[in-house]
Amino acid sequence: MGSQVQVQMPATAAERGKVAPATMAHIVFKTPKFRAMVDWWCIVLEAKPAMENGQLAFLTYDTEHHRVAIIEVPALFPNWKFTRGMDHVAYTYRSLSDLLFTYERLYKQGIEPVWAINHGPTTSLYYLDPDKNQVELQVDNFDTSEEFNNFALSGDFQENPIGVDFDPSELLARLRSGESELELKKRPTIGKRGIGSVPRKSLGNLHKLLAMIAGLVGK
Repeated sequence: MGSQVQVQMPATAAERGKVAPATMAHIVFKTPKFRAMVDWWCIVLEAKPAMENGQLAFLTYDTEHHRVAIIEVPALFPNWKFTRGMDHVAYTYRSLSDLLFTYERLYKQGIEPVWAINHGPTTSLYYLDPDKNQVELQVDNFDTSEEFNNFALSGDFQENPIGVDFDPSELLARLRSGESELELKKRPTIGKRGIGSVPRKSLGNLHKLLAMIAGLVGK
């Protein structure tokens, strides 16, 4: 990589005397695939509609009135990876067990991740919804900011900022065999890796091609 990455968790907005949002409330999708999108998000997040009228749905999985809203808008263009905009939205689970049991639940219902990777800071599963919006389900690998900072400044992260792929079924089997979550969340060292090694389904065909042309394939 080029210049050294400087990593330091900043003080919170409140600590800096600033007014910031208390929480992230919701995300909203517009889609011509209303029914498929509502069903998919309900399955993945274990959500239920707080309100639905066939054209608009408010979905929630906690006490917030809606965490995901879906609006039917006919005749929209497909979601292409090579257009600008949001890359993905991420949801954090309380434990690796919760994440892997969610993987198993979704797998049994025909929903499989397009990418399973230990980034270092997180162990993550990436999915595509019916409109090909990318969704990351993750668990934090570190309990403190100090642990994260130490990893981010390590030579391993400098050489491979992307992460190490894993088989979630294998990880789940190891968890059930008695291995600790702490051990399972440790990222192996594999050496240099470039963005061209990211799966096409996650990165997009055009980005994959551009990365290869730019010589960023890596390991």
